[in-house]
Amino acid sequence: MEGGELFERIQKRSSFTEREAAELIKSVASAVQHAHSLNIAHRDLKPENLLFMNDTAEATICLTDFGFAKECDQVLQTPCYTPYYVAPEILQAEHRKSGTYDKSCDVWSLGVILYILLCGHPPFYSEGGGHISPGMKRRIRSGIYEFPEEDWKDISASVKDLIRKTLHINPDRRMTIDEIMRHPWIAQCEDVPSTPLLSHTKLKAKPEVQKEIKNDMEQALSEMRVSENATVIPLEDATSSLLDRRKAKGKGPPKPLVM
Repeated sequence: MEGGELFERIQKRSSFTEREAAELIKSVASAVQHAHSLNIAHRDLKPENLLFMNDTAEATICLTDFGFAKECDQVLQTPCYTPYYVAPEILQAEHRKSGTYDKSCDVWSLGVILYILLCGHPPFYSEGGGHISPGMKRRIRSGIYEFPEEDWKDISASVKDLIRKTLHINPDRRMTIDEIMRHPWIAQCEDVPSTPLLSHTKLKAKPEVQKEIKNDMEQALSEMRVSENATVIPLEDATSSLLDRRKAKGKGPPKPLVM
């Protein structure tokens, strides 16, 4: 795939319109529809997996990386996701250590991609600037997001309606991919207004943003590391209720597991 990723391609544009966004999303939705017609959930729908065949303006956009894909006649329980695009029911399954979900999780991810494509930022994000936070997860599970006036004032009501119906927290009430293909903003994409968007400029990563992301990752890793000054207590001197019970029974501490 020589044409690059979806957002990389948009970043290189000198201009980008709502109609062009509709045409792109229609192509992506068509690919998802084909997968769903085979009863397959992609489960990792994100811009990095949407690649153009070549560098030409007419290049076909392709849905790639089916590493997490699974047939839906099997129970979907494993929380497979990328934070910004994860559906609430997947987070619920992760939070409760139980629960199931289905291919409608792809519709949610498509709604998030559409939102970003139109305004240049995600509907759900971490307030602290990190990758994902408890607050961000709560907002996703509750479906709390906005259409800020400064970003959305010129964008059509039709696509806002589409986004609301794809980002419904109840999978049973969320649009299906077939319903998306029949939605006027998609089905009659040639009639969508050619309103200029600013998303292509907002998607361009700035050096300071890249540095902030790197700092967040380094901070997270440092918090996961054990301090070099930490004191390690010998096993025979360690105390705990479990060890006390084992010692009382004359068993002593458990033997180490040898791999």
